[in-house]
Amino acid sequence: MDDWLPDAQVLAMLDLEPQGWMLARAVRDGDVIADFELVFINDAGCRMVGRHRAELVGRRYRQLWPETVHDGTLPFYRSVVQTGSPAVRMVYYERASIAGHFEFRVGPYRDGIMVRCVDLRQVRVSPESAGAVRLYDMLDTAFDGFTVLRPVRAADGEVLDFVCEYVNQQGAKMTGRTVEDAIGHPLSEIAAHSWESGLFDRYRAAADTGKPWRQELSYPEIGQVWEIKVGRTGGGHVAVSFREITEQVDRQRQLVEIAARAEQAAARARSLECVTGALVAANTTAQVYAAIGSVLRPSAGGQGLALLLRQEQSLHLAYHAGYEPEVVARLRELPVEHPYPAATVARTGQPCYLTSPAQFDAAQPDADSAVPPGNRQAWAFLPLTVAGEVLGTLVVGYREPRDFDPDTRSTLTALAALGAQALQRAMLFETSMSIASELQHALLPATLPTTAGLRHAARYLPWTRGAEVGGDWYDIIPISDGIVGVVIGDVAGHNTAAAAAMGQVRDALRAYAMAGQRPSTVMTNTNHLIRAVRLDAMATCCYLRLDVARGTATGVLAGHPPPILRDAHTTTLLGLRTQAPLGVSDSVVYRESSFDFPPAATMVLYTDGLVEDRSHPLDRGLEELCAAVRGAPRLDPADILDHILRSDVGPRPRRDDVALLCLTREPLDS
Repeated sequence: MDDWLPDAQVLAMLDLEPQGWMLARAVRDGDVIADFELVFINDAGCRMVGRHRAELVGRRYRQLWPETVHDGTLPFYRSVVQTGSPAVRMVYYERASIAGHFEFRVGPYRDGIMVRCVDLRQVRVSPESAGAVRLYDMLDTAFDGFTVLRPVRAADGEVLDFVCEYVNQQGAKMTGRTVEDAIGHPLSEIAAHSWESGLFDRYRAAADTGKPWRQELSYPEIGQVWEIKVGRTGGGHVAVSFREITEQVDRQRQLVEIAARAEQAAARARSLECVTGALVAANTTAQVYAAIGSVLRPSAGGQGLALLLRQEQSLHLAYHAGYEPEVVARLRELPVEHPYPAATVARTGQPCYLTSPAQFDAAQPDADSAVPPGNRQAWAFLPLTVAGEVLGTLVVGYREPRDFDPDTRSTLTALAALGAQALQRAMLFETSMSIASELQHALLPATLPTTAGLRHAARYLPWTRGAEVGGDWYDIIPISDGIVGVVIGDVAGHNTAAAAAMGQVRDALRAYAMAGQRPSTVMTNTNHLIRAVRLDAMATCCYLRLDVARGTATGVLAGHPPPILRDAHTTTLLGLRTQAPLGVSDSVVYRESSFDFPPAATMVLYTDGLVEDRSHPLDRGLEELCAAVRGAPRLDPADILDHILRSDVGPRPRRDDVALLCLTREPLDS
C-alpha cells in the first residue's frame, strides 16, 4: 500500500493543509468499482468528520458513511476514475456520521481518487511552505482556477502591484497566458484589466485587512459565470480562486423559476381554498353575494365585478361591486340576445376574455345600445354553470390591460364554478326555507284565545334548516267559561314526518280536552290513539287544566320538563309527577297533580331545547331559567319572554327548536 501513496514529503504537505485531503483506492468487483478504500486522510479531514485517523484509514466508504451511500456520491467518485477527469461536487450533510456544507474537488489518482474537501463555512487559504510545487501539481487537477499573489508595497506600505507567485493551468488560461508566462510577473502586466474591473482594489483590501471577498462575475459574450474568492494567507499573500459556476447559476435560476411557479400555484390553491370556505359557509343568496364581493373578487384580481342571472330571455343584475353608476344602469336588465359578451356567455356557456378596450368595442358595434366599459381595460366573462345549466354570467373587470394565460383562465373558471354552485345551493335553500316556514306557521296556532283574568304570550324559535320542520308546539284550548287547557309539547325529530305526527297529536289532544275530560284521561287517551294508529312517534308533553277564576290548576307531565311558577314570594319548578312520554307504551296510566295559580302569579312553559343539549346539563339549564324568571318583569307575558330570551339561559349556540308559553293571572285589584 505504501507504493500506492505519494512520497512522504507530499503527504506531509497535505497534512499541513487547513482543508481536508483524502486518497482512496478503488475496490473492484471484476470490472466494476464497488467501493473505495480510504488509504490517507490528513488532520484537517479527520477534524471535519470528527474521527481519528486510525478509525478511518483502511476502511471502506460504505462502512464509514453509510447514510450517504445512496445520495450519488459513489457514482460521482466512480465517474472520476472511469473518465480520468477531475470534477466538483457541493453537498450539505446533516447526518450522524458527517455534518456540514462541503465542496468536494475530486481528481483521478492511480486506480483511485484524491479528494480535497472544503468546509464552506470555514474557508481559509493556507500559506506556502516547502513542497508547494508538488502540492500545486495536484491542485492543477482539482481546481478550476487558483493563483497566489504577493503584494508589492511602496515605502509607506501601500500596495502598488502584485506579483504572481503561483497560478494553476486554468487560472493562467483566464489571463490568456501560460503558467510559465504568468508566474513571476506583475499583475499589471498579465492582467491589466484588474484595475478597470475593480479586482485590484479587492486584492489590495484583502492584503491590507485580511477580510475575504467573494463575487460572481458574468461574461455574457462567452455565456459563462465565474465565482471569484479572494483571501489573505498566513504569510500575507493574497490567494484567489476562480470557479466557473455557469451550470450552478443556471440551475439556481431554474429553481427560482420553478419556485415562483410553485408559489403561484400555491397562491391559487390558497385563493380557491379561501373562496371555497367562504362560499360553503354561505346559506342565502345575500351571503353568497357578500362572499363573492369580499373574497372571490380579490381572489380573481379584478377591480370590478358584476353578477348577471338569466331569467327567461333576459339577464338581470343580481350583484355588483366596483362598477360606475352608468355601467350599472345599463346592466340592470339586458336582453339575452344583446351583443354584450356577458349575454353571449349566458347563451353559449363558453367563457370570453377581452384583453383591451378595442376588443370590448368591437364586440358591441352599436354605440347607442352598447354597455359602456367604464374605467376598465380588460374583462373576463365567465359562465355560472351547474350540472350543465347556465345560471348567468360572472363579469370581472380590470383597470389595466392584461393577457389571460392558461393558469389564470383555469383559476377564474374554478372561481366561477364555485360561485355558481354556492348560488344554486343558496337558491334551493331559500326555496326550502320558504316552504318550511309556511308549513311551520300552518302547524302552530295563528292566535290564542283570550280568557278573562288571564294574559298570555308565546314564542317559537326555529333552529332547523332547509326543508326540515320542528315538532315543538303550544296551544291554549277553551273548555268552558273561565276554564282553559294549556299545552306545550315536543314530537321527536326534525322532518316532515315529525311535523305530521305533531299535527295529529295536537288535534287529538285538543279534541279530548274540549270534550271536558280530566287531564289524566286526556293524556291516556292521546297515548292510546298514538299507539292505535301506529304513528311511530314519541312526544313529550305538559297538559294543564286551569280554572282561572278560582286560581287552581291540574296537570300531567309526560316526559316533559316541569313548568316554572312565580308568585309573590318564590320562583320554583312545579312539583308535577313525571311520567313516560306519549307513544312509548300501551300500559302507561297517567296520573294528575293539582296546584294553586294565585293572583299576579306567572307560569312559564317551555320545550327542552331552551335548557339543555348534549353539552349543557338539564339541571344547569333549569337553574338558569328559574333565575331569569325570577328577575323578569311582572304581569306582561311578552316582556317576561323577551327578558328570558335575552338572558344567559341554556346552550349557546342552540341546537334545537324552542317553544315558550307564558301565562300571568291578573291581580285581584285589577
